Amino acid sequence: MIQWQDLHHSQLSVPQLYALLQLRCEVFVVEQTCPYQDVDGEDLVGENRHILGWRGDRLVAYARILKSDDELEPVVIGRVIISPAARGEKLGYQLMEQTLESCRQHWPQKALYLGAQAHLQGFYGHFGFVPVTDVYDEDGIAHIGMAREVAPF
Repeated sequence: MIQWQDLHHSQLSVPQLYALLQLRCEVFVVEQTCPYQDVDGEDLVGENRHILGWRGDRLVAYARILKSDDELEPVVIGRVIISPAARGEKLGYQLMEQTLESCRQHWPQKALYLGAQAHLQGFYGHFGFVPVTDVYDEDGIAHIGMAREVAPF
């Protein structure tokens, strides 16, 4: 069973922050052999939130929600990740449901945006996201910009 947390960045403990950075590095940098600056200065600012899914004391699912100070900008969902140890269990669907619920609760009138790995377009389409850009290269991986307008969840 997964224990879910929806935390404002100010609520993150040091061990929670360490666990989420460790998981992001494990998958996005090491597994995907994509050297990039994951710690980008966005984790601990503004209204940004973190969705964490724990199995016991191990973080197995995570997403980051970025809320711009510019009220015209959409809320951005990113760093969506499932631990290699927990893949194949449909946790990605649960993670996105938790993430969208957080967005609905905190910013019900905001459009949503994410930069999806292109091969996951169908997965995000399941949640109402539609392509809004052509496929583009980000750190050697094909991505596509996807958006979801304000709609009932």
